[in-house]
Amino acid sequence: MAENDDQLAARLAATAGEILLDLRRAGDLEGKALGQAGDAAANAMLCRELRAARPGDGLLSEEEKDNLTRLAQSRVWIVDPLDGTREYGEGRSDWAVHVALAIDGIAAVGAVALPGLGLTLTSGAPLALAKANSPPKMLVSRTRPAAEAVFVAEALGAQLLPMGSAGAKAMAVVRGEADIYLHSGGQFEWDNCAPVAVAAAAGLHVSRADGSPLRYNNADTYLPDLLICRKELASDVLRLAAEYSPA
Repeated sequence: MAENDDQLAARLAATAGEILLDLRRAGDLEGKALGQAGDAAANAMLCRELRAARPGDGLLSEEEKDNLTRLAQSRVWIVDPLDGTREYGEGRSDWAVHVALAIDGIAAVGAVALPGLGLTLTSGAPLALAKANSPPKMLVSRTRPAAEAVFVAEALGAQLLPMGSAGAKAMAVVRGEADIYLHSGGQFEWDNCAPVAVAAAAGLHVSRADGSPLRYNNADTYLPDLLICRKELASDVLRLAAEYSPA
């Protein structure tokens, strides 16, 4: 029986994760060189398999030259072969593989592999949301926490939780390890399309930081900000984000 889109995304994300783990285990490379080799190897497999399995669909990958013919296509696969290159190269577990399908600009299908944890989360088999943390936990970059996120966390009395890649942070909310992921430092479509699809399927709030919807398959792939959080916290987070004013 042919794979549906969810199954295809999940299989490819998990397979890319195994490629990356095998490359790291080999021990021939480390640091930046390991990250570059991992990106290239995972990307080659993902693009080859997606083109073979869905030849009529568009494709946007962080590691491929952009083909703007995708703009005329309803279905476009959006992939990040290695989200969190630094964490991967450092031997950490907070990195991910993203495979998503945007349909008419909406993040419709997504799979996020967390190979360092042995997990792949998908929109096709959403997790039941865990009990909220008290006090709330809010994810921030482990190297450069955004001032806006720190402001919101302090106003909410939330505990800051530093973590690596965007996919790892988003999936920490899905898994109940945290409650809020507010990012205002700029991303690209491949950084969050798959995480947004998985988070939305799990019943979380997903939007831009001003509450507007996230749209994909744009000519300009830059996405300035993102909010993934528990729905009961969304209105407060959005209100506080709007109140933030840089010093």
